Amino acid sequence: MFTSATLDIMDSMVSFLLEPVIIALLALIALALWETGLAIGERTGGLRRMIERGDTDSLAARAQRRIDRADLIARVGPMMGLMGTLIPLGPGLAALGRGELDVLAEAVTVAFNTTVLGLLAGIIGFLLGRMRRRWYDGAMARLEEASA
Repeated sequence: MFTSATLDIMDSMVSFLLEPVIIALLALIALALWETGLAIGERTGGLRRMIERGDTDSLAARAQRRIDRADLIARVGPMMGLMGTLIPLGPGLAALGRGELDVLAEAVTVAFNTTVLGLLAGIIGFLLGRMRRRWYDGAMARLEEASA
């Protein structure tokens, strides 16, 4: 079916991906925290100031960018978490076959940690996206009422 060399190349490529996936997850968590701070600023006065300025185009553009970032976090976080779950499980299961339980325990720990981080990023992104949609829709409605 597959040659040993093909499987070795595939194992090497997949194993190489674990570190970038973990870095991407940590970056997504940092971005989610940054976006949470921006959302707090929006809610505590930022949107009110934008409405007072009355610039509908600027508000719409900012809303689109910020909602898109929240949606990106909500979608990519769980994907990275799943990748981080599956990548170490292959070598972990192979280690189980050799009786190396410590290697399996480490692989399962990494798998669970990346799952949790991916889900956390997804939850934060989802909540930010929902809140921002509601806030910006309300702000746009107020601007339209004021201009009418």
